[in-house]
Amino acid sequence: MTDGSPTGAERVRADAAARGLDIEVIERPAARSLEEAASILGIEPGDIVKSLVVKRSDDTYVFALVPGGRKISWPKLRALLGVNKLQLPDASLALAATGYERGTITPLGSTTAWPVIVDESVVGRRVSMGAGEHGRSLFVDADALITAFDATVADISEPE
Repeated sequence: MTDGSPTGAERVRADAAARGLDIEVIERPAARSLEEAASILGIEPGDIVKSLVVKRSDDTYVFALVPGGRKISWPKLRALLGVNKLQLPDASLALAATGYERGTITPLGSTTAWPVIVDESVVGRRVSMGAGEHGRSLFVDADALITAFDATVADISEPE
């Protein structure tokens, strides 16, 4: 950015440092699929975690972290949050809620610190996720990430 604002990756690094979270940000080429992305990163598809921004009916959001090859189970997530309605917002709302474009979203450095819910299948793994800007990924220990965000760990996914 030319206006002096930090880049997405700079926001990610600053937030990780403030939380005492050890991350590794790498540059990578664009991938056309989950499998291609995993191959580029040298990991299994399930080690790539999608940071999904989920909108509640009161216009607040949560981050749902779900591993590759799985998707949000809407009934499970609604039950966990005690709500009747949730949705994935369009790209402009996701950008407004987080400061990140789709494909780069991460709870780290989000312009608003929304609650984080992590699918239980991520526990105990080193994972890759969005790093705040296109062409970058970050690696982090999932358990450390969960601790740094005081995240809720629950069964919120199902196979894609």
